[in-house]
Amino acid sequence: MRNLRWPTWLTALSLAFACGLLPVAVPADFPVLRYDADAEWPSLPPGLNFGETPGVAVDGKGHVYVVHRGERPIMEFAPDGRMVRSWGDGMFIRAHAVRVDPEGNIWTVDNDTHQVLKMDPTGRVRMVFGRRGQSGETDELFNRPTDVAFGPNGEIYVSDGYGNSRVVKFSKEGRYITAWGKHGKGEGEFNLPHTVVVDQQGRVYVGDRENYRVQVFDADGKFLTQWDHVGSPWGLDFHPDGTLIMADGHNDRILKVSLDGKVLGAFGRNGRMPGDLSFAHHVAVDSEGNLFVGEIKNQRVQRFRPQ
Repeated sequence: MRNLRWPTWLTALSLAFACGLLPVAVPADFPVLRYDADAEWPSLPPGLNFGETPGVAVDGKGHVYVVHRGERPIMEFAPDGRMVRSWGDGMFIRAHAVRVDPEGNIWTVDNDTHQVLKMDPTGRVRMVFGRRGQSGETDELFNRPTDVAFGPNGEIYVSDGYGNSRVVKFSKEGRYITAWGKHGKGEGEFNLPHTVVVDQQGRVYVGDRENYRVQVFDADGKFLTQWDHVGSPWGLDFHPDGTLIMADGHNDRILKVSLDGKVLGAFGRNGRMPGDLSFAHHVAVDSEGNLFVGEIKNQRVQRFRPQ
């Protein structure tokens, strides 16, 4: 048989991928972010496992909150990975997101109950948005919401979501203010608004997942700009340095993006080993710059430490 020889550059590239030295699906002009996966984080009690893990958030003390689709669906971990507590059986049908607001309240979003819940730090429900099992597109009803975010004055923003294609804004007290968006590809239109965050200037960043872009609005929904070069935004969170960290679930990578839309770096590849990703659904960042990524297919949350 004739000897076939690969070009030198192709051989080197193949070896690099095999050794895990290059991230998958990261264009060559994106710098590589250097993070180490901590395979020992977190520590689960014997016999307890994560189900699909769509949501992760970090509070001001560095405690990490995870929502997953399994037994005891809300879990709290200390910074070192020890489980502090777990609860929530019967609360959800299909949990989708968790956030912690600046006052330490815990917020959850469920696709199939069509609800957003606000819990105080003890886990007691203090506010309910939406009606369990009822879908709609009104000031009281959602249709498979996906995420929740908080403005600088306590305003509440809900991305709504799989059934509707809009963002809904409420006051800190829970009163409906406004909503914007419809299904489509134009400015201010959405094809699955999947994640939402708000910066200190009140700008609203919406991950328009199936349109492969992030759209940016002012506090009342006026379109400002869009980023259509970042991939598919499944999850967003702010880094302590003021940039955005984005989970690109379709490409199983994590990006760091400036607030003017410049991609500062990326890492990640598809796989099942520690450090790999499979349907990276959401991301959270602590005060030290550690990243926490919740995955659907790998049914886990991973901690990545900056090198």
